[in-house]
Amino acid sequence: MKIKSNIVKLTGIFGLTAIVLNSCGPKENPPSVYFPDMYFPVAYDPLQQADDPYSDHENTIPIFVKNDGATALTPVVGTVPRTVSGLVEANSPLSISVDEYNAGYEASKSVTVSPLDPKNREKDLERGKHLFEITCAACHGLDGDGQGPIVKSGAFSGVPNYKDREFSLGTVHYVIVNGRNMMGSYAGQLLPADRWRIAMYVMSAFKGDNGTEKITSETAVPVDNSTVSDNKTEDNTKK
Repeated sequence: MKIKSNIVKLTGIFGLTAIVLNSCGPKENPPSVYFPDMYFPVAYDPLQQADDPYSDHENTIPIFVKNDGATALTPVVGTVPRTVSGLVEANSPLSISVDEYNAGYEASKSVTVSPLDPKNREKDLERGKHLFEITCAACHGLDGDGQGPIVKSGAFSGVPNYKDREFSLGTVHYVIVNGRNMMGSYAGQLLPADRWRIAMYVMSAFKGDNGTEKITSETAVPVDNSTVSDNKTEDNTKK
């Protein structure tokens, strides 16, 4: 009985050891996995064909096949982007030369009127103030004096006081979209209409712009930079 009991114990010890060693083996090639997609999640790249780690067959889903294997679907041919504001604005290229940037900056100085509906100016300024406080004030300060908490902490310097600089509505908008000096572009963080709202608030709060200037051929926003849809009006109630 004693020998039999020892055999059972040894068998149990060896069996448990084998299980432990097997479970600690290389995870990239386990002998058996329950629900492998949960154990090895597949991260799909929306811009290229995704590799299936469990088989060599091609992705046969028709809509992905037509999209060259990419999992991100492209818009239907002929569609145009629409925003709540009705404003469609082309973002700048990922990379532009110094000469192209400077030319655009100089051209922006003549832009003194936003493409947003002037009847909604008060609501646009209200939203512009809110966006400025949560997006820009960390560096520029609530008073536009360039003394935001990041600057005061000593982590960053060189942020100008708005009152010491001469600029136009278009200049502020251009810098928001393209960045300037140490400030990067905020086009990815702000909707097209919201970029104009912040620019309007900066001009109103720190430069005394009351928005009464009339639109002329010199002050109008260039059509190749932004346009306003004819069949979509501004909805400023959605924040």
